[in-house]
Parts: sequence; structure tokens; C-alpha cells
Amino acid sequence: MDLSFSLLPQPQRIEVTGSSCAVRADRLILLDAPDPQTLRLAAIQFQRALRECHGVAWEVVASRVTPRELIGLTLRIVPEVAPRPQGYELTIAPDGIVIAGHDPAGVFYGVRTLVQLLDQEDQASLPTLHISDWPDYPARGVLLDVSRDKVPTMATLLALVDMLAGWKINQLQLYTEHTFAYRAHPEVWAEASPFTGEEMLELDAFCRDRHVELVPNQNSFGHMGRWLKHPRYAPLAELHGEFETPWGKMAGPYSLCPLDPGSLKLVRSLYDELLPHFTSRQFNVGCDETVDLGQGRSREVCERLGVGRVYLDFLLAIYEEVKARRRTMQYWGDIVIHYPDLIPTLPKDAVALEWGYEADHPFDAHGASFAAAGIPFYVCPGTSSWCSIAGRTDNALANLRNAASNGLRHGAIGYLNTDWGDRGHWQPLPVSFLGLAAGAAYSWACEANRGLEVAQAVSRHAFEDASGALGRVAYDLGNIYRAVDVEPHNSSALFWILQLPLAQFRQGPRFGAISPETWTSVLEAIDAAVAPLAAARSSRPDAALLRREIELTARLLRHACHRAALITDDVGAASIDRGRLLADLDEITEEYRAVWQARNRSGGLEDSLRRFETARGDYI
Repeated sequence: MDLSFSLLPQPQRIEVTGSSCAVRADRLILLDAPDPQTLRLAAIQFQRALRECHGVAWEVVASRVTPRELIGLTLRIVPEVAPRPQGYELTIAPDGIVIAGHDPAGVFYGVRTLVQLLDQEDQASLPTLHISDWPDYPARGVLLDVSRDKVPTMATLLALVDMLAGWKINQLQLYTEHTFAYRAHPEVWAEASPFTGEEMLELDAFCRDRHVELVPNQNSFGHMGRWLKHPRYAPLAELHGEFETPWGKMAGPYSLCPLDPGSLKLVRSLYDELLPHFTSRQFNVGCDETVDLGQGRSREVCERLGVGRVYLDFLLAIYEEVKARRRTMQYWGDIVIHYPDLIPTLPKDAVALEWGYEADHPFDAHGASFAAAGIPFYVCPGTSSWCSIAGRTDNALANLRNAASNGLRHGAIGYLNTDWGDRGHWQPLPVSFLGLAAGAAYSWACEANRGLEVAQAVSRHAFEDASGALGRVAYDLGNIYRAVDVEPHNSSALFWILQLPLAQFRQGPRFGAISPETWTSVLEAIDAAVAPLAAARSSRPDAALLRREIELTARLLRHACHRAALITDDVGAASIDRGRLLADLDEITEEYRAVWQARNRSGGLEDSLRRFETARGDYI
């Protein structure tokens, strides 16, 4: 159906009836429910939007004897009308608006759809229509990486939660390695500007009001280097020094040694301090990418029993700790999926998180494996923002759709869209808006949103730019990675050109074979992508910052292109003014510092900036 308005997500069913509903000033909002307080926030959000968009104030009432002719909007819970959990029926008729929800969440989502309509219609009326809507996935989550240097301020986080809740996201996780302020472990987070217990309590309440479940998250096996580098925890490491991984050598320490009783003791102490700050009865314990397992202290046992068995035994020990605390364990499924004979032995009351970030990730095959064993699981795609500078639009959309469709095929109970910050978290937050918005749409109603005009939807509902310019810029900048002849796994070529020493590129054939003409064409593509910025008309209070973040992103991409010319050939490289590159990079890093501090805490900033030093060293 060709609609004159944009909704995110698009509803399961919508019928426009061709008339209009006048927005009058003398109307009321009726909370028609046994407990009106459960609908109050939804009513207030509509009330606020009505005032901002139409200059009209409607009072909220809860009396069922209110004269019908005074009621402009009725909010009610009627499960027999909206039979699916979290579902709603929204009717805009000439004489008023009714939202009937299955439950309070359904009413909230109906109101959020109505608010989106208010934001784009004229001041006199709304189109008459009927919407029947419900989610494909009962759990639709977002995971934010707050451990790779960048820890957002509470103001940033609360604003993001509000936006995500408006897109019908109902679960949030903050990926934590060392960024919770554990009172018993102060040396681990001392430089990280961590979240405190008080802040988690505040965030939990804020999320709850918006029907978002804040799920605690603490990695508990791998990715523990931020702990194991300290003398108090160093003896718990699987190893110190180099070890082999599927993507080359890495330096430890990295994972806990599962055979050391102290490892489980540490995990217990973390859980006891962290979990009381959350009302959610779920808990993500991580346990992904334990790539050093069997290469250090556990080598002999792993050779005898198998790496998979040793891994599973520690996972099961963690499971018992989580169960003892009356929580449901979530865990990453990337290790056990490689041991098909062990999958049926996994607990049936814990949730596997099947993650993968490339367009062609085997969500189909892996989902089938978990489903066949009766293991409840989520599909976990990603925004493709990390290790990219500007994102990877085409890959993100294909990856997000792949997860949604194949998760439904195999009965996944949740969809967790992940946004990582590997290697310094160089991408500004708005780079992730496109992937977050698309994931919200596909997880709510996969088929209804398959043809979503993503750039338009992101512009209106993330950037609050009705002109469409900012969404177009985000979409096209996110596809600059495709303008280079090389597309490395889970990253972009321009990112690595900024991160790695030039000598490393000259040793390999892939980047050195790219012609100087290619870099010229990439620069032209960057300029074309940001050209619509001049037409942008964002109404967000941080509109100036958004523009600044986009301009910084484009400048980083341009710098990578100019830097790439040093790789192409020694003759051409000799003519490049390294002094100008150095001055440009110094200006970029100062702007990077300022932009970072506008949304994020200071902890981790210096670590992130330090990753520019490799490039800087090539210019001196």
C-alpha cells in the first residue's frame, strides 16, 4: 500500500479508510482500564506529542462516566480484541481515536504508532485508518557495547532508550566486561568511568516505565583481559603471552582458566554485587570467543576430554550459579555450535544467543541445530557499525533481515540486535541509528517491513528530519565501504588503513593492488554522500551535534583515502606531503575528543585516541 506517511516499524496490517479525524482543542484522553496507572505514561507521551505537534492540550482522565462526546482518545486493555501479547488495535475514526491493547505494552505501542502519525500530519486532522499490529518476536532487544572504551553518559543512554522504546524495542543489554563499578574490585574500573549501582537502578526504572527489560550482562569466561591484567586476577588466566586464534595471533591474558576454583569464585562475587540492581529475571553471562582455551593451563585436560567438553563444564557451573540466583541464563552460542554432539546436553531452561554479523551468516543452519535439540535461542545480528567508521549499510540490512526471517523459521524466541565498539569504538552513535532502526522494524514485523524505505524511515524517526536528507546521508556514507575494491570480513578497508601501520599493507597484495584512481573515486563518493547535509532540517535538540558527528565521520573517511595513497606505490608516495597528513590527523583527533565528550564519559577516551598513534607515527 502506498502510504503518505512513514511508520517505524510498519504495522502488520493497516487499512486507510479515506476520511479524516479533526484534532480539536476541547477533548480528553480516557484511561479505560482497571488500573489506569499502567496506561498513564502512554497517555502522557501522546499528550506531549499533541501539544508539540498541534499546539493542543488534552487532559488525561480515568472516569468511565466521562461524556463520550468529550473523549478524543480512549486507551483500553481488551485482550479479546487484541489477542496477541503486546498487540494492539488502533482505530482513527471521524469522531475519535481508540487504542485497544492486549496488555499495557500493547497500548504503549499503539500510542507510539499514533505519535508517529501526529508528527507528520497537518495541524487540523489525522487520516482515518485501522491498524492491527503485534510482534513477530516476543523479545526484541538491543545490546550496546559499553566496554570497548566508550561509556555513554546517562543523558545519552536515557534518550536512546526513549527512542528505541518508540520503535517497540523491549529489551536492552549493556555489554559489560569492566565498566560496572564493583565495590569489591575497584582497580578494574578505576579509569573507565563505569556505571554505578545507583545509575543501574535509575536506568532499570526508566526502562521499566517504557516496557523495556534491562537485562544484566557480564562476560564471565572470555574477554576478561581487562581483569586478568591486574596482579590480583592474573593467576586466574588461561595463559599470558601469545596464542592462536582463527584470525591470527593475539596477546593474552584473555580468558579465565576454567579449571581454577578461583575463576568460579570471582564469577560468584560479580553476580552477587551486580544482579540486585536489576528487576529482570534474565542474565547474559557471555562466555563467547574463548579462543585461548586449551592453549595454556587447561591444555592437558582439553587434550584428554576435548575443548568443547571443558568449555561446557564451566558453562554448566556458571549456569548453576545463575539458577541459584533465580535467573534465566543467556549465553553466546558461538562455541557450542561447533560441537553438535554437545548441543543436546545444554540446559533447556537457558537461552543460547546465536550471533553472526555478515550478510550470509548461517542463521538458518545454526537455528535448525538449536531447534532440533530443543534449546531456546535468540538470533543476534548487528548494526555493522564497528570497525567501519561509517557503517556498512548493505551488509547490515541483509544481516538483519537474514536473522529475522531464519529466526522465525526455526522458532527463535528473541532477536537481539548488537552494536559493538571493537578497536576503540571510533563510530559516533548516529552511525548506528540506521542498523538499530532496521533491526527494530524487522524484529517487529519481518514481512511487513521487508520493503521498508530505510533511508526515509531513519531520517524521520531517528534524525527527526522530514526532508529525508540525514537518512540519505547515513545510508550512503554507510555504503562507502563498497566503493573500495576490498571488503574485509566484519569491517571496512578504510578502517584498517587508519588502524594499521602502512608497512603491513605493503607486505600484502590486496591493498597495494588498488589503483590511485580508486581512491580518487572513493573521495568523490564521500563528497556525494554528504552533499545532502545542506538540506537537512533536523528538529532534534542535538541537531548541531549530529551534523558535527557526520562531518567528522566523512573527514575520517577522507583521511583514510589520502593515507591509502602512501600504500599504492613508492614513487607516488614520495610526492605526498606527510606533514599535511599529520596536521590533518591532529585536527581530526582534537575534534574526535570534543565529539566524544558530548555524549560519552571521559573514561576510555585516551585509550581510543591512542589508536590514532599508529597512523601518526607513519607521518613523522
